[in-house]
Amino acid sequence: MEKLVERFIRYARINTGSDENSKTCPSTPGQLELAHLLVDEMREIGLQDITLDENGYVMATLPANIAKEVPVIGFLAHLDTSPDFKADNVNPQILEHLGKGLVLNKKENIILSPVDFPIMNNYIGQQLITTDGTSLLGADDKAGIAEIVTAMDYLMQHPEIKHGPVRIAFTPDEEIGRGADKFDVKKFYARHAYTIDGGGLGEIEYENFNAAKAKIYIQGLNVHPGTAKNKMKNSMLIAMELNNMLPASDVPEHTEAYEGFFHLTDFSGTVENTTINYLIRDHDLKAFNKKKDLLIRIVDHLNLKYGPRTVKLIMVDQYYNMKDKIEPVFEIVVLARKAIQTCRITPKIIPIRGGTDGSRLSFMGLPCPNLFTGGHNFHSRYEFIPVKSMEKAVEVIVKIVEMNAN
Repeated sequence: MEKLVERFIRYARINTGSDENSKTCPSTPGQLELAHLLVDEMREIGLQDITLDENGYVMATLPANIAKEVPVIGFLAHLDTSPDFKADNVNPQILEHLGKGLVLNKKENIILSPVDFPIMNNYIGQQLITTDGTSLLGADDKAGIAEIVTAMDYLMQHPEIKHGPVRIAFTPDEEIGRGADKFDVKKFYARHAYTIDGGGLGEIEYENFNAAKAKIYIQGLNVHPGTAKNKMKNSMLIAMELNNMLPASDVPEHTEAYEGFFHLTDFSGTVENTTINYLIRDHDLKAFNKKKDLLIRIVDHLNLKYGPRTVKLIMVDQYYNMKDKIEPVFEIVVLARKAIQTCRITPKIIPIRGGTDGSRLSFMGLPCPNLFTGGHNFHSRYEFIPVKSMEKAVEVIVKIVEMNAN
């Protein structure tokens, strides 16, 4: 455990922010830098079958130390951090939470406050790893990587804990939806796996959003405003009209739990041309399809109103709710829940309001629920993770491996 925090901080300092505009895999060179570091570290630990392919996928094996046949179990985390916030010059710090706000950056007056983030009240008296207020921390998902590597290190050093073979993998570009694109399920050869990519202490997730993205191009007509009557088509106003036809309550800031949404992610335009992008999300497949159908009908309506080819919609499904693939093998969720309880943690089974590599991998033949890392406020300057929660995550991984053999 003494190496856990040191590992995480070392990983966090490497800029692995992914880039959705890049055509390479991985999308950024920092991910390969971290991948090579992990290969060297796992070799030192004594893991076997260590591979790093040309696309940045890392795999390794903790060999079995018992003779009986045991189902191969796996653990995964992702190398990249979110492109939504600054990921270079990450300077983690360890602060003791005494119940008041934590000064992350005195010069910039950046404070991590329990008034703004009440979840902090669950960790009074504990050490929190935070940012310096100028970048994200990268606990999503470098905490997961550090926890998996530390658990494997612990199992190598404690052969009295009997276990079957364990496969681990670290994937690139999860944050931009490509983490499973080139993942070789057959090469990984685990019967089932867990992504260590969740949030607060004790969380288990086996349901996630059905997800699609929509890019909408609007062609306007620009003429001099002094002579524009009955001629001009302002593409920005048409885009605003389109957005106003969507349900006002179906947005991220007004939804929770199983409620879906349309998320307007960016808006760029002139009178002549406007482009807008949406994320469409819902846990229920029927509701998800209704949301997509609504957007199609709105586009058709606007094309009738303003003329054909005024509005062009390109909509692509991204991933689906892994619940359908997990429920037939629900014993893997039960195993995780028992392991968490054995580690004296209260399990919290909640839906993911997002997606993980595991959602796509489950549809590729590798059932893959998601477990907690311990972190909070991902993708922001206010990201933090309690040291004790990280230690508990390691305990849970070890316990799952042990219980899988029994």
